Amino acid sequence: MSNLIIKNLHSYYGKSHILHGIDLTLAKGEIVTLLGRNGAGKTTTLKTIVGIIKAKQGEILLDNDNMVGKEIFEVARKGVSLVPEHRGIFGILTVEENLKIAIDKNSPWSLEDIYQMFPRLKERRDNGGNALSGGEQQMLAIARALVNNPSFLLLDEPTEGLAPVIVDEIVRILDRIREAGVGILLVEQNLAVCEKLADRHYVIELGSIVYHGTKTEFSHEDTIKNRYLAV
Repeated sequence: MSNLIIKNLHSYYGKSHILHGIDLTLAKGEIVTLLGRNGAGKTTTLKTIVGIIKAKQGEILLDNDNMVGKEIFEVARKGVSLVPEHRGIFGILTVEENLKIAIDKNSPWSLEDIYQMFPRLKERRDNGGNALSGGEQQMLAIARALVNNPSFLLLDEPTEGLAPVIVDEIVRILDRIREAGVGILLVEQNLAVCEKLADRHYVIELGSIVYHGTKTEFSHEDTIKNRYLAV
């Protein structure tokens, strides 16, 4: 089983040193959260993994191949997909067109699979991206990443601003994606969602990992939650 292994990762915004030696692992078929307050370095970590921000030091290993220095499309071809916080769907294209332009011919996820998993998208497949609700746009962004055949899916705040009924649907969908063998690295503020879904948890503060534990271990870590996650 191949893992995504992050070792001693450092990255910068201009001259500002943001990530200070991040160590993190993600296996296929597991959900791992990266938790922390706003500005802690969560989104920067995701962007550095996929190459949007270039790492200055460290390794991003996938099948023993170091992704540091590779272009964004090369990382994507290796099976790492990012669903950004802004979702990035094409508003002038229909739901189905958004999906079709992303399909990898080797992907195990067909359009029919996607519509079975996301019945709302099937109902709205002829609607433009701009006509979708926030929750539907989030589902489309996740679905579009899936048809691109990822081994690892990086999600940045997928439930932010969504109604509870939609959040429950996203949780169900992420569970199914994990069951299909995809590894998920989840940045999420909704702690209840994180504790329900994740196999392991990392906590980041000021660009450094300050905690790592299993689902069971984290459930008892009130001190960590209060110190690093409480608003």
